[in-house]
Amino acid sequence: MRSKFKDHFYLTTIFLFSLLFTACSESKKDNTPWVDLFDGTTLNGWTQKGGEANYTVKDKAIVGTTVHGTPNSFLTTNRMYDDFILELEYKVDSSMNSGIQIRSNSIPTYQNGRVHGYQVEIDPSKRAWSAGIYDEGRRGWLNTLENNPAAQKAFKQNDWNHYRIEAIGDTIKTWINGVPAANLIDDKTASGFIALQVHSIGKDKTEGTPIIWKNIKILTEDLETYSKKSPLSPINTKNQLTIDETKNNWELLWDGESTNGWRGARLDNFPESGWEIKDGILTVLSSGGEESTAGGDIVTTELFGDFELKVDFKLTEGANSGIKYYVDTDINKGPGSSIGLEYQILDDARHPDANEGNHEGSRTVASLYDLIQADPDKPINPIGEWNTAHIKSINNHVEHWLNGTKVLEYERKSPEYRKLVAESKYVKWPNFGESEEGHILLQDHGDHVSFKNIKIKRIKNQE
Repeated sequence: MRSKFKDHFYLTTIFLFSLLFTACSESKKDNTPWVDLFDGTTLNGWTQKGGEANYTVKDKAIVGTTVHGTPNSFLTTNRMYDDFILELEYKVDSSMNSGIQIRSNSIPTYQNGRVHGYQVEIDPSKRAWSAGIYDEGRRGWLNTLENNPAAQKAFKQNDWNHYRIEAIGDTIKTWINGVPAANLIDDKTASGFIALQVHSIGKDKTEGTPIIWKNIKILTEDLETYSKKSPLSPINTKNQLTIDETKNNWELLWDGESTNGWRGARLDNFPESGWEIKDGILTVLSSGGEESTAGGDIVTTELFGDFELKVDFKLTEGANSGIKYYVDTDINKGPGSSIGLEYQILDDARHPDANEGNHEGSRTVASLYDLIQADPDKPINPIGEWNTAHIKSINNHVEHWLNGTKVLEYERKSPEYRKLVAESKYVKWPNFGESEEGHILLQDHGDHVSFKNIKIKRIKNQE
């Protein structure tokens, strides 16, 4: 028979153990004010875009299954999100590739509505880049995992995996099963939907292969309180070539720091004033709106023939500038800008030049200045936000693109082109725009306009 002392000791021990267990349980309780993106029973709040894969709800999870003969499918949130913290769980067949889209968009002018934007990869292959960051429908890989073996090993094959994704400002951080995976600094897109991808499959793949998601929850307020630090050194894409750009022989035309590779259009060196380099941004400063009266235009020290050029630009209210190509700095030694074909940069709503010119609309943003109007339905971001100009000139076929959308095309040296020149301000310059090679120029039109991510690809042997 136990003594009263032993009984008391026994009960006290049980009581203390219970308190300790309760305290530990409470310390692990997640008090984050999460909001569920999935109600567990329906697909309310979600819309399918892209392909025709099947999405259903089963056992409080979303099940996506593959279908032959269809492109990538995306189950997208109806709501758009900018800054957030997202957590979810998924299980994927070992033969599949998938991903979680964030800050993604689908607009009619971009490849007929193609879904594009950041994707947090789901990769059960031997490569093991799950939770790496891919730019779907645009630039390809941004943050791979070959140098992060801990994250590569964290993926659990044929089992549930947990993702944490933080998108705050220009920084995107990911974790897979608690292990830091990616840390990316990139400001290409600030807002968009979240989506669950079912990848397209080839004829050799089994139709009906599933990927399953559950416990999808998001936080959009008080993010600094709940954000986690990542021990990973960030990958910053500003003024850097992406992985795919490097593979495809793109070059940086500006290094983001110095004046190397550039000079004044009428100088041997870079202008001493009128231009500013700060925080990886090249800015022509405001000087009253007059053309080339302050620092003056700047040009590449090299000449380029066939090429592709990408430039990010940001306008201020009422600003005017331009990107010129096939520029000959020996032409027009008098007042004004150096002569060349021009991709117009303009605040169409506020600058009077938008309504000028011999060809209607030919002085609006992304137009071939004074010659051809850009598509009026062009996708232009608001003043103060970055836009991407893309110019392709191959075998005299030229295209202007704006934010991933082709807005005009023409044939240099063609009768149609020469007729346009004859009806424009350029008629006084013989063989205008027909040089085999020339400088790339950024224009000083006296207004505050900024540039970054200036990249070029030389095109050779096209004949």
